Amino acid sequence: MMLVFGKTGQVATELRALLPNARFLGREQADLTEPKACFDAILAARPEAVINAAAYTAVDYAEENEATADVVNGVAPVQMAKACAELDIPLVHISTDYVFDGSGVVPFKPGDITAPLCAYGRTKLVGEHGVTEVGGRSAILRTSWVFSAHGGNFVKTMLRYGETRDKLTVVADQIGGPTAACDIAKACVTIARKLKVYPDKAGIYHFSGAPDVSWADFAREIFAQTGKKVVVEGIPATSYPTPAARPYNSRMDCTSFEAAFGIRRPDWKAGLADVLSDLEKTT
Repeated sequence: MMLVFGKTGQVATELRALLPNARFLGREQADLTEPKACFDAILAARPEAVINAAAYTAVDYAEENEATADVVNGVAPVQMAKACAELDIPLVHISTDYVFDGSGVVPFKPGDITAPLCAYGRTKLVGEHGVTEVGGRSAILRTSWVFSAHGGNFVKTMLRYGETRDKLTVVADQIGGPTAACDIAKACVTIARKLKVYPDKAGIYHFSGAPDVSWADFAREIFAQTGKKVVVEGIPATSYPTPAARPYNSRMDCTSFEAAFGIRRPDWKAGLADVLSDLEKTT
């Protein structure tokens, strides 16, 4: 039995479909603002593997609530790692491209220097450092620009705006790989199962959709696939200021992940088509 922290988030929702026999812990069962509860939950359940799909992901709110985000993103994963190390079981911990400063145009490799620009990135990096320090059968999976038919995300925001507007301005100078939550969920399950047999595959990996695009081009593809006649005008990120600074370059080198687990970067356009189909079924 696998144990998953998270119940209603984008990746957790996809994991529920993939792992019908897994146990999922929401805030009621394990509140990540109480990290010791995570440690105790793992020891009590004694699962075969743990996937942490829970996090403080409100990027802008984290600027004013960094202390809380630090507990959820930084301290709680370390307690999970300690419990998993004690039981000698795999831990898959999801992280983010926000641990980098987004400089340059070259895809970031897992071993590149980290320099987060915002509180969210800083707190996620604290978690990475802590999990790595604990060691054991732990893998950190950095991903980017997550989307699905569930929760709040860029795809659903664009569709909502497209209902009432025929022209939108979208940031065109931030580049990254949109990643379908279902692809992340599949990757997490593969990692967990591999780590049971091959503990030497522990480490930090990158996993994002291909090809890399701007937010504006992502939006154009959303409207192209839905047939909506919405004009997308690209603008610089400086024209759309946010409380938290976002990286301009979110390109990630995923070659080490493919080599270790045999999974190529997923085609995000195909993932988008599946998500749009799911959304159409629910409307």
